[in-house]
Amino acid sequence: MNSCLEIRSQQPFAPQMMDVIHGIFHVFCNYQSLLDYSERDALTGLFNRKTFDEQFTRYAFAIAPHEAHSMEQDERRHDSAEAQDDEPKGHWLAVVDIDHFKQVNDRYGHLYGDEVLILVANILRASFRSHDRIFRFGGEEFVILLRSTTLSDARKIFDRFRQNVQEYDFPQVGKVTVSLGFVGIARETPVVILGHADQALYHAKKTGRNRICYYQELVNSGVLRSGIATNDTVEFF
Repeated sequence: MNSCLEIRSQQPFAPQMMDVIHGIFHVFCNYQSLLDYSERDALTGLFNRKTFDEQFTRYAFAIAPHEAHSMEQDERRHDSAEAQDDEPKGHWLAVVDIDHFKQVNDRYGHLYGDEVLILVANILRASFRSHDRIFRFGGEEFVILLRSTTLSDARKIFDRFRQNVQEYDFPQVGKVTVSLGFVGIARETPVVILGHADQALYHAKKTGRNRICYYQELVNSGVLRSGIATNDTVEFF
């Protein structure tokens, strides 16, 4: 958490006041550390699942009706030529899973597995904007909230991240890839939105890994049926 504590005075601070300020500063730092500890994953420093549950519920329901309407319009016409010129902006949720991560742990040990997680987290930070949100769900799974961008740009951004991971040389391990499923955040409940992204991710894993899949595109093509799914019953390897 980035924050600033500013203390102002029209007169120079007396030595006794400086001692008080010093004490206040330490209390403030300790408070910030406690907030970070409760909100962030200890290994990667990303926001944790608890923070996602708290933030995403507010975030999903805070989307204005016109944004949700634009998202639904975009999903219905995303493959049309008209959408190329006047594509509405929306918000997107992606679920990321490291491919064959269990094999990394089994072959190289958990120390190198943890290093892969840390490095993937670093690539995530470098691949997305400061106002996007990145979470570690536990294990090798991450979630991204991508804000205010078009479908075509969202696809490019997600695929650029996938390529960044693919091109990175991980110490001892070598090459690592990720699969990603994403969905537009519209008027559905958070459980449904996350479940749809999981369905797209599962399809990406099932059809070769190291790829990204867009939920609505899979539904429109008949590959997936539109329906409720949760991410609590799927485990990836």
